[in-house]
Amino acid sequence: MVNPTMKVSHPHITTNQSICNNSPIITGTRTTVRSIVTYYKDGLSPEEIIAKLPYLTLSEVYDTISFYYDNKSLIDNEIIENNNEKYWEKEVVNK
Repeated sequence: MVNPTMKVSHPHITTNQSICNNSPIITGTRTTVRSIVTYYKDGLSPEEIIAKLPYLTLSEVYDTISFYYDNKSLIDNEIIENNNEKYWEKEVVNK
């Protein structure tokens, strides 16, 4: 029987304040979860994603997709923000 309060661990996902503005990334890379999820939402299979990004393993990609489903609103908001041209125009002008 599964404990309903058990927290799911994602061993291949981390954050780092100095990498990608603390967005979730695949451990040991600068590859964001949102990047992998974008490929996945565009219809690429995990196998096709690792063919495109051969430094990743299949387990890293599956863990990334699992992390996405456990944190869907967070990653969906990051995808929206990352694709918001007005946001980036403001960020570039203010720096």
